[in-house]
Amino acid sequence: MSLEELRDEVAAGRVDTVLLGLADMQGRLQGKRLSARYFLDEVVTHGSEGCNYLLAVDVDMNTVGGYAMSSWERGYGDFMMKPDLSTLRRVPWQDGTAMLMADLTWEDGSDVVASPRQILKRQLARLAERDLAAYVGTELEFVVYNDSYEEAWRRGYRDLTPANLYNVDYSLLGTARIEPLLRRIRLAMEGAGMYVESAKGECNLGQHEIAFRYDEALRTCDNHVIYKNGAKEIAAQEGKSITFMAKPNQREGNSCHIHISLRSADGRPVMAGEEPHGLSRLGAHFIAGQLACLRELTLLYAPNINSYKRFVPGSFAPTAVKWGVDNRTCALRLVGHGPSLRVENRVPGGDVNPYLAVAALIAAGLHGIDNELPLEEAFTGNAYASGAETVPHTLRDALALFEGSKLARETFGDEVVEHYANNARVELAAFDSAVTDWELFRGFERL
Repeated sequence: MSLEELRDEVAAGRVDTVLLGLADMQGRLQGKRLSARYFLDEVVTHGSEGCNYLLAVDVDMNTVGGYAMSSWERGYGDFMMKPDLSTLRRVPWQDGTAMLMADLTWEDGSDVVASPRQILKRQLARLAERDLAAYVGTELEFVVYNDSYEEAWRRGYRDLTPANLYNVDYSLLGTARIEPLLRRIRLAMEGAGMYVESAKGECNLGQHEIAFRYDEALRTCDNHVIYKNGAKEIAAQEGKSITFMAKPNQREGNSCHIHISLRSADGRPVMAGEEPHGLSRLGAHFIAGQLACLRELTLLYAPNINSYKRFVPGSFAPTAVKWGVDNRTCALRLVGHGPSLRVENRVPGGDVNPYLAVAALIAAGLHGIDNELPLEEAFTGNAYASGAETVPHTLRDALALFEGSKLARETFGDEVVEHYANNARVELAAFDSAVTDWELFRGFERL
């Protein structure tokens, strides 16, 4: 949607509200609902203010210590939300509404460097310096429940009714049960400017996936967070709830496999070539870099306590730091042929912040390219039983690797590393102090 189209829609009375959104540390949409007239008169030119605590709170929006950019001592001031007009679009599931994403700056115009969108844009700029661009697709899985979010909350998220009562992986009959919801989400996202490819059932009870066509990396990440937020809103309107959390129960978790490929400045795919498995030398170095850096950057792929519950052998979630050709037991899977050749990182779950994960993929890949890292032989067979190095087992392990990563500090800067390390420490402290259901059932009577 162009700015002129928005002006016409507002003048005709078809749009009265504009949402200005930012992606926070958790990959959630935050922001403001603005009157469309005020947006056109003021915000297009001058932006809008937002409290800088939006990048310094936990998932419950509690103010917490340890952040350099935002604190009680600094007064919890504002940053500026600068509209990115290239992201302007309709919101079909809300009447009279359009939306767009914002970039964050301080009052002097300098970037808020810990903003996820800015972190990704800096890595894309590094690619551009080498006349390269990244194209990305994200595959988000979710579980649908026939209970509303309010009902789920009141029940303590126990005894919910999944939309399917058996494994509906690839089942047309099983997906037909909730096609009204899936279809509404697909059509709404098409109306918001996304290219929907397909929908399919998955293994967990009530688990599904809607896939979107790959696009330029930043656009894909913007679409990812808008879709995730929109799908939850649509489910709520239908009296249902959906969760993208990495491991909502003991069955299969929600993954977010990320596909990435590179193109030259003139749009030519550069991953394919004459090396083994159809790779180019650049493509081989790109994958080698991702392998070399995977463990130390896992915090950006798996940011929460729950993220690490997915990494179970035989679960289709990876444990081994290996790559293979169309091998779903490996952390990295090479798929496609010729111009479509790309690498799929299978580590992230549905709770991932896409901006941070894609920034990590690019940073690691560039490390491989710049240092011409050799690519080890593709793994064949069951990588779960390979004896290879594994992804970190816990958030605590991933935090230690990230804080100690020379690559992370050189690539993202100390401010970004400390910011997201503090986020992990806050989550760990909250979890360490909580009394869980597991402890109650195990010890209430018997200990």
